Amino acid sequence: MAATTEGAVKAFCEGLGFGVPFFREGPREGQAPPFGVVQQENLAVSPSGNGDYGDPDAEIQVVETITVDLIQPAREKTTVRVAKNAERYGLAEVYAAALNGCTLPASPSPVTAVRVQDIDRFPVEKNRIRESITVLVHRTLRRSEVVPQ
Repeated sequence: MAATTEGAVKAFCEGLGFGVPFFREGPREGQAPPFGVVQQENLAVSPSGNGDYGDPDAEIQVVETITVDLIQPAREKTTVRVAKNAERYGLAEVYAAALNGCTLPASPSPVTAVRVQDIDRFPVEKNRIRESITVLVHRTLRRSEVVPQ
């Protein structure tokens, strides 16, 4: 079991077996592409399904926004004057399709829905392509996240 929802997304993506390593918050020094980075962006209370706010034992449903960035090489040199495309076309779409509707079995709290919101593609920079998948995870807020130990 993962300690966080981002960890569960990381474990899920790595478990797909596409040979892409994933990291939380950033890659290790000198990591060669392709690789993925999983980060939490936002945690918001869901507007529905939260019961009576006066009940201290009511389950609170939240929507956690997580980004999954895929970094790939754009081109690789074949000869002194020629370079070929090194990008694995459709890689972001494959991950997005797998994430959309999954259950995140390694999640530390019950997940009710996982929805992919969009995929953004950024311009090539330093011979790297970055595609960012925005994932909305609907889940129960754990008491340990808000109550000090």
